[in-house]
Amino acid sequence: MQMPTPIRAPTWVSRRRHFEQKLWDLDKCKDINQLKQMQTLVYKSHLQQDPFIAPKLISAFSNCRQIGSALKVFEQAGESNSNVRLYNALIRAYVCNFQALKGFETFLNMQCAGIFPDNFTFSFLLKGCSGKCWLSLVSMIHTHVVKWGFVDDIYVPNSLIDAYSKCGVVGVRAAGKLFRGMKERDVVSWNSMVGALLKAGDLSEARKVFDEMPERDRVSWNTMLDGYTKAEQMSVAFELFKNMPQRDVVSWSTMVSGYCKAGDLEMARMLFDKMPSKNLISWTIMISGYAEKGLVNEAIELYVQMEETGLRLDVAAFVSILAACAESGMLSLGVRVHDTVERSMYKCNTLVCNALIDMYAKCGSLHKAYKVFNGLKKRDLVSWNAMIHGLAMHGRGKKALELFVKMKQEGFVPDKVTLVGILCACNHTGLVDEGIIYFYSMEKDYGVIPEVEHYGCLIDLLGRGGYVREAFELARKMPLEPNVKIWGSLLGACRMHKAIELADDVRDLLVKLEPKNAGKLSALSNIYASAGDWDNVANIRLMMKSIGRPKQSGASLLQLNDEYHEFTVMDKSHVKSDKIYQMVDGLGQHLKLLSPVPAGHCDE
Repeated sequence: MQMPTPIRAPTWVSRRRHFEQKLWDLDKCKDINQLKQMQTLVYKSHLQQDPFIAPKLISAFSNCRQIGSALKVFEQAGESNSNVRLYNALIRAYVCNFQALKGFETFLNMQCAGIFPDNFTFSFLLKGCSGKCWLSLVSMIHTHVVKWGFVDDIYVPNSLIDAYSKCGVVGVRAAGKLFRGMKERDVVSWNSMVGALLKAGDLSEARKVFDEMPERDRVSWNTMLDGYTKAEQMSVAFELFKNMPQRDVVSWSTMVSGYCKAGDLEMARMLFDKMPSKNLISWTIMISGYAEKGLVNEAIELYVQMEETGLRLDVAAFVSILAACAESGMLSLGVRVHDTVERSMYKCNTLVCNALIDMYAKCGSLHKAYKVFNGLKKRDLVSWNAMIHGLAMHGRGKKALELFVKMKQEGFVPDKVTLVGILCACNHTGLVDEGIIYFYSMEKDYGVIPEVEHYGCLIDLLGRGGYVREAFELARKMPLEPNVKIWGSLLGACRMHKAIELADDVRDLLVKLEPKNAGKLSALSNIYASAGDWDNVANIRLMMKSIGRPKQSGASLLQLNDEYHEFTVMDKSHVKSDKIYQMVDGLGQHLKLLSPVPAGHCDE
């Protein structure tokens, strides 16, 4: 018996099904070229005014950061403009592209057009509110939520709690009042309230709400765990971690991060090794932890292991590890990471290149920093700032100022970070007059109001330049409260220029701010000793003894053959300390044979 031939659907039917499927998933498209092809098909099919497709097209362009195209779709939607879903899509597009005020403008236009908002409208608007300055707008939205009867829709109050929590302590109080007045709460409501209290720094109240929760999910446990680790209460965090019914990679990574920040790398590594599964974030945390503490061998070994697993680093991982290398001066690991960058798709990424510039500059490899900077096709303000700061910290002040001029010529407007770098450049090069001009032109020329860091740079510049009295008067009259660093730099200037009387005034102010800082008292003792004032030397020494904490010895870190060696004063812990001291003594004897340096040409 002959089997009947199966009926095959016409080609146009399969194409239509494929097109319909593409339309259904339109808002998930993140490839701009594919999206434009789909838009062409939508227009050919006369579907640009379809109330279902137009919002999806707006969302898709928003995902591709093409907000202008999203707006055009909205404007061409015609009669569909009376659809609340279309307005919601545009509001969400603005908020997701960091144009929250445009989102609120769209909301006002929507009301003027007589279109009623729904629960999604308010939730999208609330996502754009972050910071103390947004509190009044969040309160306004809260009023509208009550007016339109969405206060009992649990999705909207949850969004309100989250928005209030981003508006500082006053916002958190408002969130608490809303939370307590809710007729119905789900696990998201409780989690949002715990998170809000933790943002406000109220750990005890957050734990109280956490303990009252009728049910908890992984987010609940991880949020509370993160609160304890950020507060550096690792013993309590560990107890909570042990009691968790289920631990995921976030839980483990949070604990590893907490111990790294607390300086307990042994415990961090033990937990890291016990992790049932690791992701890129886990590896990055542990490698960065080693790098920040200068443990180069452990950091490189772990980095090699991570590469062997086949994990590909993303922008966040590259930036995090390079920042840790910059912090500790770990050039060898930074170079290895740079090699990985060159083999990856991120070798032209501006964020990664900025991190490389910063790392090389802080590790003392200015020529490599400059090479990355010059090879960067798309420089942003951070690129210029990193290079200017790098030149400034290494005493290349004139070169930093030349780069500053070039930066302005290319159309970049300096910000407060740039100007800190410029003042540092003047400071490290002794350009007192130039530094004063830049400081007093900040607000007039660039609209930047001087902050504590800017005052600190100028005061240090004046002090080093011999204008100690002027520096002291500026510190006393500045509109902001001088910090310990400012008074410390003035104390250093007093020592350099033997300004004993001013040192007494600085001492009194420093003792008020940091009564137990033995290091500053030791510096003051040296000033009195250099002036032969032995009575005050004795008084300072008595004060230091009463504190009960000796000044922490400074340490030198030397890198040799990818290995770091740390030395402190009179340190004999190194295995080759005998030979090292023999060499130092030999150098001392050799220096005595050289011609003496004229007085005033070296600091003691």
